[in-house]
Amino acid sequence: MSFVYRRAYQGRIQAVLLDWAGTTMDFGCMAPAVVFVRVFERAGVPITMAEARAPMGAHKRVHIQRITQIPEVRRRWEETHGQPPGEADVDRMFAEFVPLQLQCLSDYSALIPGTLEVVAALRARNIKIGSTTGYLRDMMAINLRDAKQQGYEPDSTVCAQDVPAGRPLPYMCLQNMMNLQVSPVEACVKVDDTLPGVEEGLNGGMWTVGLAVSGNEVGLTLAEWEALPPAEQAPRRERAYARMRASGAHYVVDTIADLLPCIDDIQVRLGRGEKP
Repeated sequence: MSFVYRRAYQGRIQAVLLDWAGTTMDFGCMAPAVVFVRVFERAGVPITMAEARAPMGAHKRVHIQRITQIPEVRRRWEETHGQPPGEADVDRMFAEFVPLQLQCLSDYSALIPGTLEVVAALRARNIKIGSTTGYLRDMMAINLRDAKQQGYEPDSTVCAQDVPAGRPLPYMCLQNMMNLQVSPVEACVKVDDTLPGVEEGLNGGMWTVGLAVSGNEVGLTLAEWEALPPAEQAPRRERAYARMRASGAHYVVDTIADLLPCIDDIQVRLGRGEKP
């Protein structure tokens, strides 16, 4: 008889990799969304907030390109400009996007409630904190500065431009592992509020946690969310949870404040030799 033997990691969680906008700061993931809307307005092709949010999580130039590929946006573009949007149009809008994004980032840099407490609890367990983002390096310099002033400073930050390709490919996650000097991939947990961010972690072979309420899927500021009566919150939450689960997330919770029970459960599953 022939047998195949498989190794199973049964150690502790070594790193948690957090997204930025919608995960640790900028409740509602507002900063990039409002600028995408503004850039397309300047191009003479207004888009809805839902259209602006559809590719959220990607490198920002890729994000703009994917918006132009939405059938309704493409149709409106052709009606306005007489031809489909091309690479030159994407390049021009991306060039306009960068300074506009830099100007408004600090307006949306408040940490999401629970971030400091959860990060402190993870560090108390000797878990390292990495981060991934679709923002560019000069944008992240602003977020890192604003976050540090509020008490949050990850051990590693990797931007999409630092690796061959951004989400949903796993390169930013894997670069974080190298920066943090952790291994194996099963010892890492990716936390994100976007579907490509969840897929990024899955493609890297990591555990994933989707944040349904604080980020792109609901797309409301904290004040707007809290102002909604429970009857109006419920369908928005349910839709976000369903989309996160359909993306393959191992766990889905409202915000980073709800992360620790997921970490506890993953640790138990690792102890049983389970893999993501």
